[in-house]
Amino acid sequence: MSALSALSAVPAVPARLGVITAALALAAGLTTSATANAVAPSTEPRPAAPASDCSLPGRTGWTDEGHDTDRVRFQPSTGTRRVLTLFVDFPDAPATDATDAYAAQLAPAADWMRTASHGRSRLALTSLHRWIRMPADSDSYGFQRGLTFETHEKYVRDAIAAADPYADFSHYDMVYVVPTRAASAISFSPTYLHDPATAGVTADGTRLKWGVTFGQDLWRWGHKVVAHETGHTFGLPDLYSFTGATHQHVGGWDVMGNIAGHAPQYLGWHSWKLGWTRDDQVACLAATGQRRTVRLTPVERPGGTKIAVLRTGETTAYVAESRRAEGTDQDACSAGVLIYKVDSATPTGEGPVRIVNGNPGATPPAGCTGPDMAAFTPGQTFTDPAAGIRIDVLAGGRTGDVVRLRRS
Repeated sequence: MSALSALSAVPAVPARLGVITAALALAAGLTTSATANAVAPSTEPRPAAPASDCSLPGRTGWTDEGHDTDRVRFQPSTGTRRVLTLFVDFPDAPATDATDAYAAQLAPAADWMRTASHGRSRLALTSLHRWIRMPADSDSYGFQRGLTFETHEKYVRDAIAAADPYADFSHYDMVYVVPTRAASAISFSPTYLHDPATAGVTADGTRLKWGVTFGQDLWRWGHKVVAHETGHTFGLPDLYSFTGATHQHVGGWDVMGNIAGHAPQYLGWHSWKLGWTRDDQVACLAATGQRRTVRLTPVERPGGTKIAVLRTGETTAYVAESRRAEGTDQDACSAGVLIYKVDSATPTGEGPVRIVNGNPGATPPAGCTGPDMAAFTPGQTFTDPAAGIRIDVLAGGRTGDVVRLRRS
């Protein structure tokens, strides 16, 4: 697959192309391990920390796992985002078909985003159902030669200028630009994020700050490309690897990793970062000497405690969440407790999130990979002695999982 990435004019960040209580639980029908049968919520030598104590600061100046997302550079991740879709063709690649099939590729993204965010983020998609002729040939925009921020912005500017006679851009927050399938030179789907230090792209008195320009990969991954690239406009990084094995860090556990993954629901950490998960749905252990027993409800469903966070440093933490094969994850390869390490100082594409594989010796079924089998099940324990972390999975079932967390 070709990876997808946002483009930036920030000098320090080069553009990346191609495309990141036990008792109650048992009463609810959870399956327990032998050691969990007598488990009760443990006492805490220290009071539970507020969720804010487990939030991490961004350190890369770009898309990262920090909670202090730059809301000048990135758009709000809650509420309704008004999107205008433009269909473009070129002098060297004229469209010969209707726009309906192209709009159909994007349409499921609205329901997918609403479901994934539990209604906190909505895409209001409007399509300009006509072909807009671009002023230059498709192969002149640099997609095949290494797209830069400047050439990408020119592509966005040309599309908006050509569509301006037919649309009022003051009504929209962002644009999607979809080329005719005949334009093979437009090969992949980068995100457009404005540079506040430049004049940018304007129309109808409005600066168009955010957009996604789709390419041939839209026909491979469909609306999940929309979810991935729109995630960049919210400030989410790429979770696949820019070097080495592409999906070594998170496998298919988040649409910001493997777009074609079997469990593409946004990680619980991402849901919290984006404001879809509330602080009161986060169990936080931020200091040594703390321990808690927590019942986690699946991240695919609304309500309940979504993540347990054990902060280990200025920019690092471990996260535990419950995953089930339902909703956006209906084809998940494994189910149970997903444990991963977050580092908000690690840049996009270099592994800011790394899944801990609870079953490294498992033989994945057809279509699944080793990391896709990573979920922990009752009776399993994860420890990081250097960080003083221990996570015991005590129980699991239809309603979620019970974990015991310790920071020593």
